[in-house]
Amino acid sequence: MQGLAASSKLSLSVVVVLFLLGLASAAAHGRKRIVSSSSDEPCTKMTLYLHDILYDVVNNTANATSAEATKPTALSKSTFFGELVVFDDPVTERNALPVGKEVPAVRGQGFYFYDKKDQKTRDISVVGGTGDFFMTRGIATLQLDAYEGTAYFRLKMDIKLYECYV
Repeated sequence: MQGLAASSKLSLSVVVVLFLLGLASAAAHGRKRIVSSSSDEPCTKMTLYLHDILYDVVNNTANATSAEATKPTALSKSTFFGELVVFDDPVTERNALPVGKEVPAVRGQGFYFYDKKDQKTRDISVVGGTGDFFMTRGIATLQLDAYEGTAYFRLKMDIKLYECYV
């Protein structure tokens, strides 16, 4: 028997290196890994609200927290289907939009696109994070909580984390 083929050795080496990097990363932050044993018992649960103010000709740039990043298609004019938006939205613990110098709990940053014409809730994966949420894994269930025409909407985010580092 010749042993492992060269490609198998490479794959095995990569897996071992990635595993060791994962251990070193967790150890470097001095945190203990907790993995939930059941989908009914996440290690952390929370509800947050994301506030999105879409820039359009009416909204000025001081108030807007998101903007379309693509040209609208014929279908997106009536349903937003296929539209790509970049955002830097305030996220709060209560459903009120921060006013004045009130500071949001966190900020949600990234992009989203409309890939379904209608949906009541949407589950998305939660991967990674910073600070207390370093390397977390879980599910966020998004639900439209409020909207004002096409310029503003608020999402209720029920978040369940199943892999936490404490």
